[in-house]
Order: sequence, then C-alpha cells, then structure tokens
Amino acid sequence: MIGVDFFFAVVGLMFAAFATGHVLDRSHPRWWRSAAFWGSFAAATGLGGHIPPLATGILLLVMTLTAALGLRPAGATGTSDAERVESARRHGNWLFVPALLVPAVTVAATLLVPTGTIAGMKLVDPKQVTLVALGIGALLATALAMAMLRPGKAAPVHEGRRLADSIGWAIVLPQALAALGVLFAIAGVGGVVGDIVTHYLPMTAPITAVLAYTIGMALFTILLGNAFAAFPIVTAGIGMPFVVGRFGGDPTIMCAVGMLSGFCGTLLTPMAANYNLVPAAVLELRNRYAVICAQVPTAFLLLAFNTGLMAFWVYRR
Repeated sequence: MIGVDFFFAVVGLMFAAFATGHVLDRSHPRWWRSAAFWGSFAAATGLGGHIPPLATGILLLVMTLTAALGLRPAGATGTSDAERVESARRHGNWLFVPALLVPAVTVAATLLVPTGTIAGMKLVDPKQVTLVALGIGALLATALAMAMLRPGKAAPVHEGRRLADSIGWAIVLPQALAALGVLFAIAGVGGVVGDIVTHYLPMTAPITAVLAYTIGMALFTILLGNAFAAFPIVTAGIGMPFVVGRFGGDPTIMCAVGMLSGFCGTLLTPMAANYNLVPAAVLELRNRYAVICAQVPTAFLLLAFNTGLMAFWVYRR
C-alpha cells in the first residue's frame, strides 16, 4: 500500500537536490551553509522514520547552527524574467490549472476513495488517503506544468531551490511548531489550559464552550505561530472535555472549524514568519508587518464567521 512514507521520501529527494545544487554552485564562499542545511533537512524528512531519534536530533542541531550562521540564497533560476513574462502572456489563466489540480485531486480522492480501495485492491492506507491524495496531486500538477510550459528538464529543481532559498529557514516552521504542539499536549499543557479557562470562564452554556474554543485556537496560534501547534493543546483542554464531552458536540465538525479558527490567528502573528514576514522581505516592503496589517480585517471577520458556524452546526446531530 502507498502511504505518506513514500511522499516523505520524495520530499527528501527534492531537498537533497537543492543541497546538491549548492554544492555544485560554489560562486559564494559560504555555499556549504545552505548545502548543510538543506542536506540535513532532506535526511531528516526522507529518512526520519528509519533512523534513530538521536540521529534526527543531530540533524536538527546542524540545521539550527547553519541557519544561525546565515544561509546563502541561490543565484541561478530555471527561467529568466523575460521568459516568465512571455509564458504568462501566452498561456494566460491556463497557468492556474496545475495549481488548482492539487486541491481537486485531493478532494476527489478523499470523497471517492475514502477506504483507499480501487477495483477491489487496497492501494492506499485508509488512514492516510487525504495525505496520499495531496502528494499525488502535487506530482500530477508538476507533470502537467512541465507538459504545458515545456521548460528545461531541471527547471523544477532550479525554481524550487530558488523559492526555498527565498523563504530560508522559515520553511521548517510549520513542521517544528506542529511537533512543539504535540510535545505540549503530551506534557499536559492542554489540561492546564482547561483549568485556567474554567476558572475565569464558567462553562455553563454550549455557546460559551464554542467561544472559548474558537477564540482560544486563534490566540494560541498567535502565540505559537502555527494552528497545528495550537490544535492539540486547545482541543485537549477545551474542545474534547467541554464542546464534545459536556455538551455533546460533533468532534469532526469541531475539529474542522476549529482549525479554520486557528488559521485566523495565523493571519495576525509575526510568529508565522514564513507566511507573514518572509513575503514582506521578498517584496522589499517598507513595513515588515505590512502583510499582517492587510490581513487584520479578514482575520477578525473569518473568526466571527467560524464561531457562528460552529455554534450553529456543531451541536446538530
């Protein structure tokens, strides 16, 4: 059966190609920093499930050290600016098709093949159908883009390396913060959060639990920088014991809308550097917080909508 391990290996190979590009491109005297960073990330991603935890920890320390010393952006690109402008003029809105193919394949496979069985054969781990579909969608989108645009064969590696170097060390924040959230949950932080919330906000009504959960998801995401890090803490401390346990809410709906509420916090925090600070730096904006300022109205409107949606839907069984 196909599982996420296959796609972790593919991602590992991708970052290994980025590291190799830095090794071969020695136009800068400190090329080894980026090569060591992306090479360590490639090994941790592609081999993480097959090497001892100590080895993974050493790889993370190497990444931390090289990131602290400073990473070198890639100089080469797969296509020139003029080629990209001409391609955009020639293809128009069809350029969006490969990007839209990723969510289309993911949603279609999740709904149509929920058990991972096709023609009587179990091809995909039923617990990982959505993740596997996401990986397949990404590979199909890459193949379609190559067929449409017909760039050089190495263009995906060059452009991927350029984009990864533009983002830099912040590219690993989602994985690192998600792992931090799991560690907090194991340490019992969720229970502490639940005790604090109930001390100041008595859970006497279903709507109170919903407000505490959605707003708590946004606030913890602001503090931690990632909704995946906030999710296990707030769900363990507020969602499961109160929204689901005390008032009988639907856990599936609660989790889905709760994650969306957390993403509202992502729009508001500089801790989500890869989303909010890196674009401002890449675009050379005068205000490093310009992206966050532009997102504030959207964040509050979406949080209000998500709270209302959960209050209306989560208790309807």
